[in-house]
Formats: sequence, C-alpha cells, structure tokens
Amino acid sequence: MIPIRDDTPRFSTPYVTYFIIALNTVIFLFELQVGSQGHQALNRLMYQFGVVPLRFERALAGTSHTSLPALSLTILTSMFLHASWLHIVGNMWFLWIFGDNIEDYLGHFSYLVFYVVGGFAAMFTHILLNGGSNVPAIGASGAIAGVMGGYFVLYPRARVMMWFPPIFFFYLPAWLVLGYWFLTQFLSGAATQIAGTQAAGGIAVWAHVGGFVAGIVLIKLMPERAGRNRYAAW
Repeated sequence: MIPIRDDTPRFSTPYVTYFIIALNTVIFLFELQVGSQGHQALNRLMYQFGVVPLRFERALAGTSHTSLPALSLTILTSMFLHASWLHIVGNMWFLWIFGDNIEDYLGHFSYLVFYVVGGFAAMFTHILLNGGSNVPAIGASGAIAGVMGGYFVLYPRARVMMWFPPIFFFYLPAWLVLGYWFLTQFLSGAATQIAGTQAAGGIAVWAHVGGFVAGIVLIKLMPERAGRNRYAAW
C-alpha cells in the first residue's frame, strides 16, 4: 500500500519542505555524476559523508584520528545522501505528504530545527544499536520519520488516501497508517537484534524508530507558531 495524500489543510506555504526536497534532489543528481566515474568514487563519497558507526565507536574509545565533533558533521551530511532513485523518491514522497502540515504548525525556522534534531536523534539511535558496523548509513528517512511522529501526535484522525496497486484507492486514519509503519520498523529492528545481525535488508530501521520517537517528543515540546490561523480558507 502506498500513501497518496492526506486531507489535513494547511494555512501557509511550506517553503522549508520545498527547499529540503530540492536540496536532496540536487545532491542526488550530483551523486549520479560521481557514480558515472565508477563505483569506487561513489563509495568514497558515501564513506566520507555517511554515518559509519564503527568510526564513532573508535572516536569514543580514543583510538581514532578523527574527533567526535568532526564525525558528528557526517550525521548532517548523511541526511542528504541517497542510494537510488527508489530511495530518494520514497523519502521525498513521504516528506511531501506529511511535512507541510508540521511546517504549518511549527513555523518555518522551528520546523527546520525539528527536522534536523529528529535526523540527529535517528542517527544516534542507529549508531547506538549498530556498534561495530563499518557500513555507512545514509538517507533522509530518519528525519522524515521524525516528521511522521509529529504528524501522528497532531493529526491522528486525519485521513490518508492509500493506493493498493493496481487500481484500489481507499482512506485510512493517519494513526493506523503511521502506527502500522512504526510497528513494522520496530519489529524489524528487534528481529535484527535478536538475530545478532546489522540493519535489516540494508535499511536502517532503528534510525526510523529513533526518529519517530524523537518526533513525538519534539512536537510536544515545541510550541505552535504564533498567529497561526486555524480557520483560514485553503
């Protein structure tokens, strides 16, 4: 099932959401250019700007030449890297559906802070639960999971149009769509921990879990933007 749109109105233009989508797209096009030079060049880019848990582990142990603050920058850069067209389109599609309403609620600057902090929380969760991994984690999905967590709190009764290929369209409540998504991520992460393996199927599911929980907490702590008109036409 694929979400198509939601029915929650917004009362402002989501400039930050548009900017994040545009920036991710531009950087992905740059990745394609780097990839055209060969897999090694692309791998170097991913290892340089992605999050590698083993590097953080060594920095904390004092056995790395790279400082922890310098490594922390890779958490930010990793949020704008993607592994494939499917990866970036899926992430940006979810941000397009749910991000505008969170930006409308928080305001532009607060929403940007919310997004970045959620992304950091997501990657910290991934690092904590994937110690020893030398595989770079990339993607905006952790930060977007934070957006989804915020939406889950604010608009649980919103309706989300779902598409069940090839032709079926129907509405489900947001709490069910997002709650089911979170449950699948948590169970996948728990299964990998029990099995003693790394990220399930190459997907950083614990980053999704951490981001979603962070979004729930942050949306409760951050105030609604001043002057928001709940009754404006749309």
